[in-house]
Amino acid sequence: MPPTVAAEAADLDRENAVFRKVVRRIVPFLILCYIVSYLDRVNVGFAKLQMSDDLGFSEAAYGLGAGLFFIGYFLFEVPSNLLLQRVGARTWIARIMISWGVVSGLFVFVTDEVTFYVLRFLLGVAEAGFYPGVILYCTYWFPSRRRARVIALFMSAIPVAGIFGNPLSGWILDRFHGVSGWQGWQWMFFLEALPALLVGVATLFYLDNGIRDAKWLTDEEKAVVERAVAEDAAHRTVHGRTLDAFREPKVWLMCLIYFCFVMGQYALTFWLPTLVEATGIEGNLAIGALSAVPFLAALVAMNLFGRSADKRGERRWHLVIPSLMGAVGFSLSASWSGSTTLSLIALSFAAAGVLTCAPLFWSLPTAFLGGTAAAAGLAVINSVGNLAGFVSPYMIGALKDATGSTSLPMYVLALSLVVGAAAVLTTKKDVVNR
Repeated sequence: MPPTVAAEAADLDRENAVFRKVVRRIVPFLILCYIVSYLDRVNVGFAKLQMSDDLGFSEAAYGLGAGLFFIGYFLFEVPSNLLLQRVGARTWIARIMISWGVVSGLFVFVTDEVTFYVLRFLLGVAEAGFYPGVILYCTYWFPSRRRARVIALFMSAIPVAGIFGNPLSGWILDRFHGVSGWQGWQWMFFLEALPALLVGVATLFYLDNGIRDAKWLTDEEKAVVERAVAEDAAHRTVHGRTLDAFREPKVWLMCLIYFCFVMGQYALTFWLPTLVEATGIEGNLAIGALSAVPFLAALVAMNLFGRSADKRGERRWHLVIPSLMGAVGFSLSASWSGSTTLSLIALSFAAAGVLTCAPLFWSLPTAFLGGTAAAAGLAVINSVGNLAGFVSPYMIGALKDATGSTSLPMYVLALSLVVGAAAVLTTKKDVVNR
């Protein structure tokens, strides 16, 4: 082997070893944070199994309340991400987690639609900035060529939250129903709020704001990471002020793509327990256990696609294929809703598709956004895209009330994913495939 080639191979081995160390230190903790976040965000889907009857909520009222989370999220996301960049990731992420833990616990006191709506909105305000903040935080540590796999690992928290959280929520509903005069759904909100408070406090002691603050890296290792991140930043085409992100057409294309994908994601997470129950399953623990099956499929798919995207340096088709998988899954779930087995197969296909789209999507905007524009741009994309989290559950509830069936909403979701896939193909591959 020529000396220069041998030296390059040795440098790559050294760089790989350093980034494995960074992954081991940062990613598992971020996954834990996101598991807690996602559980508190979507456990309202399980609360619905008891709360709607206890409080007399219609399907549309539940869908509206579930979706109002994203209005608060939308309004406060950009300011939150800019503040994260100013005060530091450690302090701001801890603040976010502690405040959403407090608000989530207050759901114990919901007595009517108005308090439900207000608390869902406030939960969105409290959690605003967490997800795009973590994506921004990852750009501090990982170049784009390593980011798809890292974000896929981070977003494994969604299916993991479903795999463990769904049976847990079902068990709490059954086991604690009537204890000390509280309903099962009240105990669920209370008990599942506690981890956010504990992990929020732990964040203050565990996370570092950036590479220079990492005492667990040697100076040589810090230099390796800084060099890789700096070389990657040189390829980004959008830098500068906050307003630059709003003027960039590619940012608004990313908003459209992400909106389409989020339509499917939150339809699945908010309505999955109801869809499983509609196949004839009884008992909250059984519903929770079966609701975990689609998330198992998603956990496998999203990590396989993430590894493949980084290995091949290709982003677009690695997004298009899972989005079309999701469209097929939702379409089949509309046709197979009478069978538990067939419905779970269809929903597993849908989950594998839509949940795989999210981590792979973020390799697109982070390939061209840099500087302050990245903090604002990522927040804009996430907040606008997450408005689908308002539209999707409310649309399903309203159409279910009107038609008595979830078939039409499933076809609407499938169409949304097809539109998202088509929009991905309009991106320039020389910009996003890095």
